[in-house]
Amino acid sequence: MIIKTAKNEARLKRHMRIRRRMQGSPEKPRLCVYRSNKHIYAQIVDDSKAHTLVAASSLDNELTDKLNKTWDRNSAQAVGELIAKRALSKDINAVVFDRGGYIYHGRVAAVAEAARQAGLEF
Repeated sequence: MIIKTAKNEARLKRHMRIRRRMQGSPEKPRLCVYRSNKHIYAQIVDDSKAHTLVAASSLDNELTDKLNKTWDRNSAQAVGELIAKRALSKDINAVVFDRGGYIYHGRVAAVAEAARQAGLEF
């Protein structure tokens, strides 16, 4: 039990160290990507004001007809393009990327790559 507690404490310290470097600011807000088994969500947050500036998900009305209820890399790319389009319309050109604790692969990577290609700088 002691070994498990020590591993959890080490994991928590590492997580907090990484989170401190990923704080968004008014100049460079934070892009957060979250996913469930079916859906993917992205939002751009200004941590200094604890305010969501832009959000998009695979559930948005703008995307539901286009995706036809297929929640895969294509839907993640569509969410990435949509979040970038909305961010650029609000003059947000650069963000700090926070993958929400998920391993950077699959749908999370697809959102980031699509957002980059649409014009957001990381």
